[in-house]
Amino acid sequence: MDDADLAAFVASHPELYHVAERGAWAGIAWYGLLSTSALLTLFEVTGEARAEIETRRRPEFLTLTHPRHGRAVLRDQKPLGDATLSRCLVDGLAPADWYKLLNERVFFWPTQRRLFRLLEARGNAGREHDVLTVDTASLLAAHADRITLSPINSGASSRFPRPRGSSTFLPIAGYPYRERRKRGLGPVVELAVSDGIREIAQHVIRVEEMRGRQVLRRIWEPREPPRAV
Repeated sequence: MDDADLAAFVASHPELYHVAERGAWAGIAWYGLLSTSALLTLFEVTGEARAEIETRRRPEFLTLTHPRHGRAVLRDQKPLGDATLSRCLVDGLAPADWYKLLNERVFFWPTQRRLFRLLEARGNAGREHDVLTVDTASLLAAHADRITLSPINSGASSRFPRPRGSSTFLPIAGYPYRERRKRGLGPVVELAVSDGIREIAQHVIRVEEMRGRQVLRRIWEPREPPRAV
């Protein structure tokens, strides 16, 4: 992806979307939007307990607690499964490797269609979530070196799992954006940031509590809009 492709991506997707557990925004605003691995470090989860979380599928939501940092909720990974991952993983990766790769990143959807699909999925429909809407240009300007792009939903393998491996998450410079557009494919399905974004509030346009497509209330918005530097 060259500068022209990057500009086209930002123009087509000026906003990115991240879904968090209801009530999570207060902690996110204070500590940052952190990956599972970064949260485990913050909450001082070590040894076998940490390895279990990082390398195994989470069939249900998992709550972390800490005497100083409070509470954080890790979302489930129900759309993934060891059996289907074993069939679609390449490059010698095992399911444990894939879970580790996912847990090292925070993920954003580049389209509302993808956002709504997640919010309306079985297990999410009827539940409230904190949805962060992030300024794409601002986030890219601050963290381009830690951003990877994916052509698939990396967190799902239950239906028609597509091959995935070490080249699924590509840096911006190496992503075949133009080629995918020419072929009529969805150019980017996911945008991920390694480790997390400590100053996420600087890039947020709004935070809303949502149930499905319905906005229940506006939780937060900045006094001034984010600006790309």
